[in-house]
Amino acid sequence: MSRRTVIRSVAGAAVLASLPRSRAAAADSGSIRQSVCKWCYRDIPLDAFCAAAKEMGLESVELLNPDEFATVKKHGLTCAMVNSPTGKTPQGVVVGGIPKAWNRIEHHDTLVSLYEKRIAEVAAAGFENVICFSGNRDGLADEKGLEHCALGLKRIMAAAEKHRVTVVMELLNSKVNHKDYMCDRTPWGVELAKRIGSERFKLLYDIYHMQIMEGDVIRTLKENAAYIGHYHTAGNPGRNEFEPQDQQELNYPPIMRAIKATGFKGFVGQEFLPKRDPLTSLRAAVKLCAV
Repeated sequence: MSRRTVIRSVAGAAVLASLPRSRAAAADSGSIRQSVCKWCYRDIPLDAFCAAAKEMGLESVELLNPDEFATVKKHGLTCAMVNSPTGKTPQGVVVGGIPKAWNRIEHHDTLVSLYEKRIAEVAAAGFENVICFSGNRDGLADEKGLEHCALGLKRIMAAAEKHRVTVVMELLNSKVNHKDYMCDRTPWGVELAKRIGSERFKLLYDIYHMQIMEGDVIRTLKENAAYIGHYHTAGNPGRNEFEPQDQQELNYPPIMRAIKATGFKGFVGQEFLPKRDPLTSLRAAVKLCAV
């Protein structure tokens, strides 16, 4: 070992020693980037939650609205996934949330206006992703919904590409939590991404939701890595934390290693409902996923 290598090694060790333990571990391992969804911790004020997230090595607090951006930025954090905008159509229908969104042509004009504004807000804050949803089937055939989603989302791709913001549609289960939701299987979402044909449209692969709908998580995420822009976690059954590991069916360390092996450079967002002290649960999950 050369003198220069020794000096660099000592300097690197000093930097890692100055970091909180979880952040040092992440830096040392080259771990994938971790985020956390604020809605799972409603009882903790955002400012205090950001401070705790920063201390345990997280880079992001997500699913926030523009009026919350300043708080995360104050703590040196990003918002890896911004909330969808919502608003009323001329007929008074609230659109943009999970049940009513892009799979209905009559919602498109309102959604385009909402999303063009939100995309500009995300870009102005220096963030990169905004979530979107298909909407529920409500009697609509999956193929027709696919056609409608592609037509509508193509209308905002120019704005997304101009501002370098990615619009990310979440895959959700329609069996337990979101009855009748249309984008409930990976092949449907991948086909939508192919039809849109823009690098500024991706899927949010929610590991918990897709375990319920499909299983075969590792094979699926590997085969479809090119279309996935973000991940969410939770234990199954129950959507709770995933420790102790012998009480739920998803084994997260190998899943995280598989994600990392695809070359994924985005974020994995912790989105489970803690059953004990919330920050203790979150800290344990962060450590478990820092592979």
